[in-house]
Amino acid sequence: MRWKDLRQSDNVEDRRGGGGGRLALGGGGIGVLVLAVAIYLCGGDPSAFLQSQQTQSVPAPGPAANSAAAPDENQQFAGAIMGSLEDYWKVTLPQQARMQLRPAKLQLFSGQVSSACGYASAATGPFYCPGDYKLYLDFDFFTELKREFKAPGDFAQAYVIAHEYGHHIQNLLGTMDKVQRAGNNNQLSVALELQADCYAGMWANTVAKQGRLETGDAEEAIRAAAAVGDDQIQKRTQGYVVPESFTHGSAQQRMQFFAKGMQGGSMQQCQTFR
Repeated sequence: MRWKDLRQSDNVEDRRGGGGGRLALGGGGIGVLVLAVAIYLCGGDPSAFLQSQQTQSVPAPGPAANSAAAPDENQQFAGAIMGSLEDYWKVTLPQQARMQLRPAKLQLFSGQVSSACGYASAATGPFYCPGDYKLYLDFDFFTELKREFKAPGDFAQAYVIAHEYGHHIQNLLGTMDKVQRAGNNNQLSVALELQADCYAGMWANTVAKQGRLETGDAEEAIRAAAAVGDDQIQKRTQGYVVPESFTHGSAQQRMQFFAKGMQGGSMQQCQTFR
């Protein structure tokens, strides 16, 4: 993806290096690993998982982040993608939903982070917290995306950020609140995730029209969407699939709705709730 000339967002907070020691996860071993992997690219309100970690662990204090440090390429990449997402939704949201964009913030962290949804460790993966309108990202996830999920590439990484920004749009529209008030409903959770994938695809549609995609970029994003499908995660972690327990959608569904958004560019085509 050609991103280096994109506008840098002013809404990126770099808190890397400020977390001190890593969060000590309770439960240990495979149990925690399954929980952590299961909410990669998590949507909705992750507070239940995060608060449980908060009660089982005490975050270690650490030195304040050095805000004067020169931005590295990872930070510049994240800032460019956020800038592109802001520019896209600043136009699209008023046009298609008659609502002005309230930009989200992206907080970069390493090791652990405190949010309005509680404490999280890097093992949680990227997430959006509706309580503070922030996306949270530890760049170690991109290493896992490449190594464990076999989904390398900068556009796969851009898809991750765009998916979480899709949850921000859902938060602004009140969609997340409706799903949360419905309680523990896996079908609604899947619909929420697939819609965020579709919104990410809508942004990708515009990026493609701008001529910023290179050969294989779209495949990178689709591969990343498939890799974090519930069926693929369950096969990897427990060796079998339980469709009734899906909360994010199957690999096929996630690919389908990202592609749907990328082909159409319309929020009406992203209606996953019935």
